Amino acid sequence: MTITISEVGPRDGLQNEQDVLPPATRAELVNRLAATGLPRIEAVSFVRDDAVPQMAGAEEVVEAIDRRGGVEYAGLVVNEQGYRRLAGSGLDRVNVTLGATESFNRRNANASLDEAVGRAEAILGGNPERATVTISVAFGCPFEGRVDPAVVASLAERFSEAGEVVLADTIGVATPGQVKSLVERTGASGFHGHNTRNTGFANAYAALEGGATVLDASVGGLGGCPFAPRATGNIATEDLVYMLEGDGVETGVDLDALITVSEWLEALLGRRLEGQLYRAGVFPSAKS
Repeated sequence: MTITISEVGPRDGLQNEQDVLPPATRAELVNRLAATGLPRIEAVSFVRDDAVPQMAGAEEVVEAIDRRGGVEYAGLVVNEQGYRRLAGSGLDRVNVTLGATESFNRRNANASLDEAVGRAEAILGGNPERATVTISVAFGCPFEGRVDPAVVASLAERFSEAGEVVLADTIGVATPGQVKSLVERTGASGFHGHNTRNTGFANAYAALEGGATVLDASVGGLGGCPFAPRATGNIATEDLVYMLEGDGVETGVDLDALITVSEWLEALLGRRLEGQLYRAGVFPSAKS
C-alpha cells in the first residue's frame, strides 16, 4: 500500500503558536520539509491577517519557497477572496475548508453552514486544477457536541466530484471505530486527525482501513485551531511515518531527515514539541 502524507505543519501547525514567525522562516520550514521527501505540503492559508496573524504574509512565504520536483504545494482557503489570492500565488492545490456545523462555520469563517457550502461550491466552480474539500469538526464540534454522521455524509456526497474529500477530527474526539465507519460511509479520500485525547494515531490507521489514501500530519505534532477551544496538536508526522513504515506502508519519506526538522523546530520555538519519535529515536537505531 502507498499513501500520501500531507504535511500541514507550516499552516495548521504554526497557526496555533503564540509566536508569529516571519515569512522567510516559514518558507525555510517548508523547504526543510520538502527535502525529506514529503509528497505534499500545505504551506499557507489565505485568510485575514487580523483573524490569524500567524498566517500573515502568505504570498511572501510562497515566493520564498524553493520549489522541488515531486512535491505538491497547497494552500488553505475559506472563501472566494482567499481563493483569488491562492490562484495568483501559483500554488499547486487548493484546500477548501468548511465546518460540518452551523456554530463552527460562524466562528471559523463568519458564515452560516449554507453560506460556507455556497462559498466552497463557488470556488470549485472555478475549476481549480487540483482541489481538496476538508470537512472540519466531522466527528465533534466544540460548540454543538457530537456531529450527526448523516450530516457529514451529505456534505461529502455534495463535494464528491471535487477530487478529494478529507474528514477532519478538528478537536480530537473521534475513536477508531467512528473514523473507519465514517470514511467507509462517505468514501472520503483522506483523514485529518488531532491527538488531543491520544487517539490520533489509532484513528489514522483506522482511516486507512476504511479506504483513505491521504493522511494529514504536522511535523513535531504542532498544531491546533485558534477557533476551537482545547484543540491541541495534530498527529506528529515523524511518528506517523514510523508507524506506517513499520507496518509496510510506503510513504517515501526520509524519517531521519524529518526528525532533524523537528529538532530544528524545537530550537526555533524554544520548547519541547508534542511528537514522541524525535526525542525517543528510531528503532533499531543506526548505532545499535
